[in-house]
Amino acid sequence: MADETHFDELIAVMARLRAEDGCPWDREQTHESLQPYLLEEAYEALEAIDRQDHDELCKELGDVLLQVVFHAQIAGEAGRFTIADVCRAIIDKLVHRHPHVFGDVEVDGAEQVLTNWEQLKRREKGDAEAAEHSVLDGVPAPLPSLLRAQRVQGRAARVGFDWQRIEGPLDKVEEEFAELRQDWEAGNAEGAGEEFGDLLFALVNCARFLRVDAEDALRRAVAKFERRFRAVERAFRDQGRELADASLEEMDRVWDRVKEQE
Repeated sequence: MADETHFDELIAVMARLRAEDGCPWDREQTHESLQPYLLEEAYEALEAIDRQDHDELCKELGDVLLQVVFHAQIAGEAGRFTIADVCRAIIDKLVHRHPHVFGDVEVDGAEQVLTNWEQLKRREKGDAEAAEHSVLDGVPAPLPSLLRAQRVQGRAARVGFDWQRIEGPLDKVEEEFAELRQDWEAGNAEGAGEEFGDLLFALVNCARFLRVDAEDALRRAVAKFERRFRAVERAFRDQGRELADASLEEMDRVWDRVKEQE
């Protein structure tokens, strides 16, 4: 198949880059040195999805795939694992954790799929390890904080540790905001900082009940602010002025006009 040929070619190209007479930069890379690139490429793929730029997404997914192949090549050279092992591991995991597709298990909706997934993970760990297992295990610490909060809350919800209705997290938001204001007005900056974190955590709970991805929602909000702010800058430049020379009242008027024109 053509796809398999291209994948094999990618593996061969990566091996050539890492060869003794290959690229000096590629040869000196390690799992640790490549960490920022793996994260960066994933975010660039997300940006392409946000823009609905399918051509760019194709390219960015290629960059993500390159990182996978790069890490597998480094591991293969050290005799740890190969790209074939990576593929085998994920295939085995997908088949084993989808018995409702590859077996005779019946499920009633996506929520039951997630519940079964967690039960299968516990069995895979074995009795001794499962005894120390937490439902929160497997949520990576380096995840962006909003995303990690939503994942942690979702894991806890799977075992019933959750609000029954959205009114619960909404009331919690009001409570945390009041405590934040109280600490700030009392001059307790450290306490205000902690309450601010609690407020964000409560807002993520609201997002989860609204079936909104908190990380994505904030990313879109930032993009909206950036779009409007750039429009304000252009408006003042068209007048031959710099933004730094304008008053806040002037900027607010242009900001409101930009919002109305969207």
